[in-house]
Amino acid sequence: MSAEALKGHLDLLLLTVLTGRPAHGYAVIERLRERSSGTFDLSEGTIYPALHRLEEAKYVTSEWDRDGRRPRRIYRVTQTGTKALADMRDNYFTFSRGVRSVLGVTS
Repeated sequence: MSAEALKGHLDLLLLTVLTGRPAHGYAVIERLRERSSGTFDLSEGTIYPALHRLEEAKYVTSEWDRDGRRPRRIYRVTQTGTKALADMRDNYFTFSRGVRSVLGVTS
């Protein structure tokens, strides 16, 4: 699935995979790929700008991890991000129910 197809939902997905498990960008990409059974196989060019946008919005913070072979930025969800995620989830489920209803999907 393309990044364009995720428009409006990428923040929800990123905050979800970061909740409770801070990670560096590549790990976020891997989590999305694994948890979606390969549906969301997104590039660094999609993920990093979104993470930076979430950081500007104060939904995530980041810090450098210099313990490994090379330094990398670790992202973690903030309290503000947790609240925003709850709202995003509610909005998504309301939207999804409406779309399913219009499409005639009953399950």
